[in-house]
Amino acid sequence: MLLNHVATAAAAALLVGSVVLSESLVKPEPRKDGRVVVTYWEKWSDFEAEAMRKVVDKFNKSQDKIFVEFSSVSNVAGKTLLATSGGIPPDIAGLFGPNVAQYAYNNAVIPLDEMAAEAGIKRDNYIHQYYDFCTYRGHLWALPTTPASTALHYNRKLLADSGWDPNSPPKTLEELTKLDEMAFKKENGVIVRMGFLPSEPGWWNWAWGPIFGGKFWNGTDKITMTDPNNIEGYTWMGSFAKRYGSGTVQSFQQGFGGFNSAQNAFMDNKVACVLQGVWMANFIEKHNPDLDWGAAPFPYPEKRPDLANSSLLDLDILVIPVGAKHPKEAFEFIKFVQQQENMELLCLGQKKHSPLAQVSPGFFENHPNPNIELFQNLSKSGTTLAPPKTPIWPQWSDEINTMVQSINSGSKTPEQALRDVQTKMQPILDNCLRHERALGIQPRSEDNGE
Repeated sequence: MLLNHVATAAAAALLVGSVVLSESLVKPEPRKDGRVVVTYWEKWSDFEAEAMRKVVDKFNKSQDKIFVEFSSVSNVAGKTLLATSGGIPPDIAGLFGPNVAQYAYNNAVIPLDEMAAEAGIKRDNYIHQYYDFCTYRGHLWALPTTPASTALHYNRKLLADSGWDPNSPPKTLEELTKLDEMAFKKENGVIVRMGFLPSEPGWWNWAWGPIFGGKFWNGTDKITMTDPNNIEGYTWMGSFAKRYGSGTVQSFQQGFGGFNSAQNAFMDNKVACVLQGVWMANFIEKHNPDLDWGAAPFPYPEKRPDLANSSLLDLDILVIPVGAKHPKEAFEFIKFVQQQENMELLCLGQKKHSPLAQVSPGFFENHPNPNIELFQNLSKSGTTLAPPKTPIWPQWSDEINTMVQSINSGSKTPEQALRDVQTKMQPILDNCLRHERALGIQPRSEDNGE
């Protein structure tokens, strides 16, 4: 009971803080020139924020009716939800693709269908997988900014030191396992190097089943965590801790520095290969520019060549919260961002690829990431992967993170751990669907871009 009171008090304090923040950010001083001020909250900082500021400045200079006021806000997803429930949201919020279902379910964002149609914005303008992040239950709730896809990043020197051809990274998961065994190194009983470690960086715990062809649900109403392919995937994931000892691997990881540091495990030569996103080149250039590295499609199970070129996708998005004071003016800016010239200005500034189906001739030529075409092409493959599109995903994801810990520690078998998540989450999904039916919303497949 005490913990509940503490949690309630903490939530209340967060709400008060968010309300104070919201009022200070969404009530800007009126402009003397009479332009409508559109407030825009975004998650980015540093060079990523500066890239969007350039787009904002360009928009503000392009016309004299609207002025977008850009603010970099930490925990923007949580603060936007709280501000919206308090009736003082920003006009635009920069969120993540997996937030769409949760926000739409909670009536926290407005649908963009009509405004997008009037602007000529349609699915075929985009790489379909990215556009589909923005839809839920047959409606469009967001539009893209910068995309993300992942690939295997490999350290050529460590591959060579391990006796592996540095110009031929592993193509199958069996080869990746073999490389790990060859690269594995201990000194005085302590691990000092591994070829690959599934829990580094540990951001995509949901992916190990789908990489093996597993499905978490049927796309509508049934959770299928115990899919045999999921069991196989999480068994493979857990085999690293099992092979070397859970405690020994954990001690090895405790010596890793932060992601954005020179002591990052990959940049510090502690792991030869890592699953990472298109942004990784930025941090290598910042912390270890002399690193001899490459990128390649993440390996697939040897018996499943149909799963080759898999890539985990994510997307930064723009939404208009319910209660926004200037939704039409907000959409004018969102529409501006979708123009190829402006989207490429943003994506080049953040050193990412584009979510658009077409890019200008000079986009790849001028791009600082030497592997940018790989990431663009992977995002178009038929084997891209993304989290289930459901409002319960935040809780589901937390359960998966806990599940992975139990598998790596050996406290549960993969099959038992997957079954426990399925047993816990199915009633929660059922309750979510009952609520939607009560509102007249019928279930439809949210798999494969529906």
